[in-house]
Amino acid sequence: MQAWLAGVIFFYAVWLFLSFGLGYWEQAKAHWPIAAAMVLGSYVAGSTPMGGGTIAFPVLVLLFDMPASLGRNFGLVIQSTGMSSAALFILGRGMPIERRTLLWGVAGAAAGLLLGTALVVPRVADETVKLVFSCLWMSFGALMLCKNREMCRFKNLAQPPLREALPLGLIVGLLGGITASITGVGAEMMMFTMLVLLYRMDLKAAVPTAVILMAITSVMGMAIHLAVGDLGPQVFYYWMAASPVVILGAPVGAFFLSIIPRAATLYFVAVLCVLQFLWTIHQIGPTPGQWLFVGANLLTALIAFIVLYRVGKRQMARR
Repeated sequence: MQAWLAGVIFFYAVWLFLSFGLGYWEQAKAHWPIAAAMVLGSYVAGSTPMGGGTIAFPVLVLLFDMPASLGRNFGLVIQSTGMSSAALFILGRGMPIERRTLLWGVAGAAAGLLLGTALVVPRVADETVKLVFSCLWMSFGALMLCKNREMCRFKNLAQPPLREALPLGLIVGLLGGITASITGVGAEMMMFTMLVLLYRMDLKAAVPTAVILMAITSVMGMAIHLAVGDLGPQVFYYWMAASPVVILGAPVGAFFLSIIPRAATLYFVAVLCVLQFLWTIHQIGPTPGQWLFVGANLLTALIAFIVLYRVGKRQMARR
């Protein structure tokens, strides 16, 4: 825990210097609503397979009517703070994680972020980004509502075989990295879903693994956008307001993961996923073509979940 505590102390020293030494306190204070929203966002980020961006994105984009690119960039930046803090906390407490799949997932995510940022993001319209985000989490919410109690009974902590961990980690990381380059989130959900459905992994290992993957993915994504130079001062002001909350909120979520009923937490986030989908659809008012896009996304996710679930079930029967 010493590394986590040292990181928190260092963060607050830097934040206080920026606030009162360089005069950014007024900006931090002026953006208090995003800090209030990230109280929930940081808890969700540390205790579930959902990044803090799953709260930040709809608040900024749907509630405050900001561009989707700003929601994505802020999500990556704030997760780099909160989920990195949670990752250090998880490692310091010795929580179980699936290390081999995580390692290859990070490699895949790095490639996915670069490919997505260079080739996909410039070709995706703002409303399409909103729909991709909405469909991603609607599909996850539906999965949780249908299979939550069964998932919470999984007790497997065995590592996937290396011959499977390598390709699966790369594929999940690649897809998650591309999705994160568009929406700021996604790698964590994909890693969690794969570990739980395919390997029936205990949530006390699957969630921390997903949190660490998204923390590293967020840091890499933030670094890419710093290099590109498109973060902008508004993202910094939001970060000044919200970062003192998430630096502690995400580790608190990770801590409560081990002591409160997981089923209740996941039902709660499933409802949030469904509500944000309905909110997005109401706000956009999709055209027939967009409805087709939404249907294709949800159907693809449904097929993927069914295939993973059935393959995992057969594997468990053989064991």
